[in-house]
Amino acid sequence: MAKILYFANLVDKLGSSSEEVSLPASITDVRALLAWLRARGGNWETALMEHMVRVTVNRQFAAPETSIDNTTEIAIVPARPG
Repeated sequence: MAKILYFANLVDKLGSSSEEVSLPASITDVRALLAWLRARGGNWETALMEHMVRVTVNRQFAAPETSIDNTTEIAIVPARPG
C-alpha cells in the first residue's frame, strides 16, 4: 500500500495527516494520483490542485510525471505556506 502524508494547512483542510491506500492500476504517476484524490470532491478538489501543492516521492521532490506505485511514500505539501 502507498503511504500518503499531508502537511501544514492540508492537514486541517483534509482532516488527516496521513493515510495508506491501495492505488488502482491506473494511478501510475503523481499527476494521476492528484486527480484521483481530487475526485473525492469538496476540500480535496480545491486543496490538491497541481499549482497549489508540491509532492515528494520517497522523500525527493517530484514532477507530475514521476512514477509511483503501491510501495511509494508520497508527501503532499502546500506550494506556499499558509
